[in-house]
Amino acid sequence: MSHPRHELDEVIHSPVRLSIAATLAAVDKAEFAFVRDSVEITDSALSKQVATLEKAGYVTVTKGYVGKRPRTWLALSEEGRRAFERHLAALRAIAEGRPAGG
Repeated sequence: MSHPRHELDEVIHSPVRLSIAATLAAVDKAEFAFVRDSVEITDSALSKQVATLEKAGYVTVTKGYVGKRPRTWLALSEEGRRAFERHLAALRAIAEGRPAGG
């Protein structure tokens, strides 16, 4: 039996990245500005954190237009959703004093 902390995902564990993942887990996709405002960070901070999540394969970034205005949409990939759920399960196990997978 191992401690559930071993199941925590280092990419998602950062408070800002966890907040981004939680915001995206509730929707199919969200505009960049919506996520920025929800998580209460700057454009540049969100861009940096999204790049980390994208590199890990957890977030997809889609660019397009609404009318003539450029927009960026963010979404959790299937891999990202699974990683987020595993991370939450590990946090719950830690909080409840259970062993990993218990």
